[in-house]
Amino acid sequence: MQAAILSIGDELVLGQTVDTNSAYLSAQLASRGIMTLLHQTVADDMQAMVDMIQYASERVELIIISGGLGPTDDDLTRQALAGAMGVELVMDNEQLPLIEAIFTRRGKPMPDRNKIQAYHPVGTTMITNTCGTAPGIIAKLNKATIYVTPGVPSEMKTMWDLSILPQIIKLAPSKRFIHTLKVNTFGRGESTIAEELGELFDRTRNPKVGTTVSKGIVSVRIRSEFETDAKAKTQLNQTVDAVKAKLGAIAYSTEDITIQEVLVQMLIDRKLTVATAESCTGGLIAKFLTDIPGSSSVVKGGWVTYANEMKVRELGVPQQMLMDHGAVSQPVALHMAKSAQEQANSDLAVSVTGIAGPGGGSDEKPVGTVWMGIADRKGATCRKFVFNGTRETIRDRTAKMACQMLRMRLLGEDDAAMTIG
Repeated sequence: MQAAILSIGDELVLGQTVDTNSAYLSAQLASRGIMTLLHQTVADDMQAMVDMIQYASERVELIIISGGLGPTDDDLTRQALAGAMGVELVMDNEQLPLIEAIFTRRGKPMPDRNKIQAYHPVGTTMITNTCGTAPGIIAKLNKATIYVTPGVPSEMKTMWDLSILPQIIKLAPSKRFIHTLKVNTFGRGESTIAEELGELFDRTRNPKVGTTVSKGIVSVRIRSEFETDAKAKTQLNQTVDAVKAKLGAIAYSTEDITIQEVLVQMLIDRKLTVATAESCTGGLIAKFLTDIPGSSSVVKGGWVTYANEMKVRELGVPQQMLMDHGAVSQPVALHMAKSAQEQANSDLAVSVTGIAGPGGGSDEKPVGTVWMGIADRKGATCRKFVFNGTRETIRDRTAKMACQMLRMRLLGEDDAAMTIG
C-alpha cells in the first residue's frame, strides 16, 4: 500500500509554521510497512485543494489530510473534499451536540460559525475529536481511502492513535517490517561520501541507502524492509556496519546527537580536559562544548583573542610572528593552541584563527580560510581549511570541525580523512 500526506494551510506554505504533522505521519505509516509516495503542502485555496485530492486519489490507496477543519472562512478542507467527490455537505446530528458540549464546559455559548465543523461530505463519516471542536472525516474516492484530521498536532496525534491507526491496521495489516537508522558524519562532502559508499548506494538494493545534509552534517540514511522483523533488523545492522567500515572515523554517531556531545562524552570517559583559543569563532567552540551537561568536568576554559593585541597579551603570540605571517597563519594557530594548553594545564587544546567574512579576504587568504591547531601534552599540529558560505556558516563549520578534529585526535585517527574545506 502506498500513501499520500496532504498538509493544508497558508501558514505552512508561507513558512510561518513548520509542518511537523507530515514527518510524524510518514514515520507512523512506515512502521506499518506503508510507503509514503507523496508529501504535499497546499494553501487555503479551494481549487488547489480539490485538484490535489483528486490527483492523489488516483495514484495511492491511502490519503491522510491534516488541517483546514476549523470554523473560519479559510478552513476549506471539508468543502474541498466534497468538491473533489462531487457531493454536497450535510450536518452530522451526532457531532453537533458534542461540539456544543465543549463550549458548555467552558461556560460559553457556541458561536454559530462553529456549526460548520459538524458538516461533512455526503457519503462520508465523521471521527469524534476528543481534544477539540474539529471532528475528522473518513471518505473514499477513486482508489483511495481518505482520513482528514485537525491540523493541531496534539489533536491530530490523539485522533490518529484512538481512531485512525486501528482502522489502518485492519485496512493494511503489516506484511513487511521496516527498520531505519542514520549514520551521522562530518568532514566530507555528500558527493564524496556517495562515491565511497559505492554499491551500497545502489537504489535497487535492500536495505536502501541515501544521504541528507543539514548544516554540514551528512547523514547516511538506511531503510531495511523485509518479511520478518528479525531479518529487517539483521540486514539493517549489517548495512550500518558496512557504511561505517567504508567511511571510517568521520562517522561519529547513529543517534540524534551532535559532534560536541560525542566529544564531551569521550573526554568524560577518558577523564581528559580541554581548553580553547579562538579568534574568528568568537567563543563559539567554547559555547558548543559548555552547552553539554557535564562539560564542567572536562572544559578548563578558553580565550577569545579577536584582536592581535589580545593574541600577544593573553596567549603570548610574538608580535614579530604576526608581522611576518599575519594573524591567519599556521605559526599563529600553533602558538595559540600550545599556549592555551600550557596555561590551562589541559590535556588538549584547540585554536582557530581565520577570516569569517564577508570582508577581509584576499587572493592569498580568501574568506573562509581558517587555520586550526590541536595541542596535547606531547606537542601540536595544525591544519588549514577553506570553508564556503556566509559568515554564520563559516563560523559554524569551523566550530564543528574543531570538535571533530579533537575527536579524531582522541581516536588516534589521521585528520587527512577530513576533505571538506
